[in-house]
Amino acid sequence: MTVFKRGDVYWYEFIYRGKRIQASTKQGNQRVAREMEAAHRTALAKGEVGLVKRRVPSTFRELAQRFLAHVEARHENKPQTVVFYASKLNSLMRFSAIASAQADAIDEGIIERYIVSRRELVGPATVNRELATLRRILRLAHEWKEIDHVPRIRLLGGERNRDFVLSRAQEKVYLDACPRPLKDIALLMLETGLRIGEVLSLEWPDVRLEPLSGSRFGYIRVREGKSKNARRTIPLTDRAAAMLRDRMKRRISKVVFANDKGKNYLGTSINHLHRDVAAPLVAGKRRSIFGADFVLHSLRHTMLTRLGESGVDAFTIMRIAGHSSIVVSQRYVHPTPEAVERAFERLQLHGTSSEKEVPTILPTLIKSSAVSH
Repeated sequence: MTVFKRGDVYWYEFIYRGKRIQASTKQGNQRVAREMEAAHRTALAKGEVGLVKRRVPSTFRELAQRFLAHVEARHENKPQTVVFYASKLNSLMRFSAIASAQADAIDEGIIERYIVSRRELVGPATVNRELATLRRILRLAHEWKEIDHVPRIRLLGGERNRDFVLSRAQEKVYLDACPRPLKDIALLMLETGLRIGEVLSLEWPDVRLEPLSGSRFGYIRVREGKSKNARRTIPLTDRAAAMLRDRMKRRISKVVFANDKGKNYLGTSINHLHRDVAAPLVAGKRRSIFGADFVLHSLRHTMLTRLGESGVDAFTIMRIAGHSSIVVSQRYVHPTPEAVERAFERLQLHGTSSEKEVPTILPTLIKSSAVSH
């Protein structure tokens, strides 16, 4: 132990696990200073074996408020993301066993009870989105040192995959029935594969209708999205460029798809317009024209499927779609037997051309070798 005096008070200094510990006792009595140093050493030792008394963890209700503030700060330019998490959080908060529990008391048993109660009311897809929100909250709580570990949260199976693809004939019927702005939004999704959120946040400074020198198409730039891969530049087809050129003549703000106040449309508003077209009310009941799986996102899925059917490889689709993983993009690629045959034709042609180069190159290599020796 090292105790020394600076001015009128004693300090102590020692090495603990390779780290120098130094502090003032604010005491003028050397014996008290040594006792304080010993107490500090003991506290460090107890901390190593987990004996230091932990502060009381937050309740889930308190944690939820902190999480929502976190989402609002991190996604202030993505109001739909904030609305999404607030909605899922409301569902979680209605289950008292979770809402009133301390954060570290939420375990697999409570989560299973939540799943059972929710499955009586909603489908697996809805439950899974709520479980994913709970998992994110608890992972953040772990980062914030509120809990020691995150309980295992397993998502439900049986979630319906909406893989609906609009045929060319159906596309014409759909677009003809769409009012604006839905018609323009749908067309842009079909021509570029943008997500609905990316379409609604598009601004005119990110639209170039005329091709740059050396390019065939104009383009739109997506500045941000679900992941870093969402930031990308997408060429514009003639049909998409014509639609945007027409909208540009009538623009009232920097937002491409602006409402009467010059603000961005909400995704919910566009979804309601789509629902009214795809499943209009008939005698008080909605009648699905294209099938129950035809949702707004199906327009993006249709475009990416068409790319795959056109022979576009998965890596190119990944870049166009802004996917975070090639695994997602691969689902759109289905090589035909003819495509496989062409691949082997190219391989054989490459091998044949390489063999023809050998007689020309080999004598030069032999001659060079002889000269060097």
